[in-house]
Amino acid sequence: MRQRGPGTRRRSSAGGDMSAEGPGGSVKAELDWRRREDGGGLQREGGRVHGAARKGARRFAWLMPPPLPAAALVPASSSSFVAEPERAHMGSQGPGRVVHIEGLQTALPTRVVPPGRARPVSVSPPPAKSSSSLALLLQRRVRVVLYYRGDGEAWEEALWVKETLSEALAEHPEMAGRLRRRADDGSAWEVKLNDTGIRLVLASAYGAVADFLNGEGRERREAALAPWTDVDAADPDMCALCFLQLTRFQGDGGYALGVSCSLMLADPLSLARFLLSWARTHAEMKAQSKVATNPMLQYASYFQRPNVMTRRIKSIPIDTVGGGGDCNNVVETVLFRAATGSPTPDHRALARACLDQASDKIGDAANKVSQFSVVVVAGKGEGDNPPGMSIETCAADAVPESGGAEHSKLIKAVQWQELGLEELALRGTKPVHVSYSIETGSDHGLAVVMPDGPGLFLVTATVPK
Repeated sequence: MRQRGPGTRRRSSAGGDMSAEGPGGSVKAELDWRRREDGGGLQREGGRVHGAARKGARRFAWLMPPPLPAAALVPASSSSFVAEPERAHMGSQGPGRVVHIEGLQTALPTRVVPPGRARPVSVSPPPAKSSSSLALLLQRRVRVVLYYRGDGEAWEEALWVKETLSEALAEHPEMAGRLRRRADDGSAWEVKLNDTGIRLVLASAYGAVADFLNGEGRERREAALAPWTDVDAADPDMCALCFLQLTRFQGDGGYALGVSCSLMLADPLSLARFLLSWARTHAEMKAQSKVATNPMLQYASYFQRPNVMTRRIKSIPIDTVGGGGDCNNVVETVLFRAATGSPTPDHRALARACLDQASDKIGDAANKVSQFSVVVVAGKGEGDNPPGMSIETCAADAVPESGGAEHSKLIKAVQWQELGLEELALRGTKPVHVSYSIETGSDHGLAVVMPDGPGLFLVTATVPK
């Protein structure tokens, strides 16, 4: 019998889900994860509301602002109002500077992955255990935030997200995998396709989408819209590698879709293709009514109870998020398209050429990176396994400059629209803005080489500003 750990869910013979809802598919995993996410303290649920209904009320409470008397509202700006208790909580941060976490869930694939499937990841040179290089390797990630305007209509998108995301994961099971070592020296890893899922966070924020987009330091504050929990080097297989957060802006009804994904799980192009696939699945399932009709009705009586509606898992001041790593070592990423004509070019030379041009592009040509890592995604996997990945760190002077110069003739800088996420429509609406970044945690260069057709590649080059 196949052994399934706490990070998977058990199915009945009829295909139904027999596990408790939450991260890892078990009550213990749910509680453990919430304690870690909440800094060690799990909020106690009060009252005598039935457990299932209370969970449902928490799940959907973020869809609308908490019920407050008109006298409790004071104008905060021309575009938003903030409640007096909320203003006291925010202190001097001002409206829209706090993100409230309303729900923590896990989207699991709707179909079981056959045993033995995995994405191999090789690392050279292998990082020492408990070293800073291992920490940097595990925390590198791509972050994407898509912003949508509100349309003034009742917004029920969150009611569909978990179900449609689970269906999309059945077609892309590698996105629901977990990382584990294949060699004690750290040279060989794999992403095990074990159905453990994507972390789904439901959140709300006061203010409007336009205010957030036009605010100072938006790139840094976006970390609050695309959460991340560091991968534990001792137990990487217990840590999520992809987080998706849906944040409702209550000032104008707009919302943001934020995603943080480990670069050891997926490269930016693979992540974009998965999100576009999910958006198509989302639209199809809504159109075909494959999700329960009016799932909010069973919890309607609880929406009138402020003591249930206003409970939150935690509230995060936006300015305290992302205080380290790339905020101290500010980096910028440039996207390139390369036409090498060969499916197996010199990846190190190609990476150096892109990194050098990225340094020239952002105005720091005199201070090019002295060390860089290159992540290479294979064109196809072995058998039914996802394409493998290799990660190599090398000194820039170890790569002949002539090789980089030769490849520089084959590359050109392109816009991030090449990934296609500007076409990701929800409720029939495309995003008004899409933000892309790669978090490296250091001032070393990082290039990600992604196949995009015969002899064609997309390359991200991340360098210090």
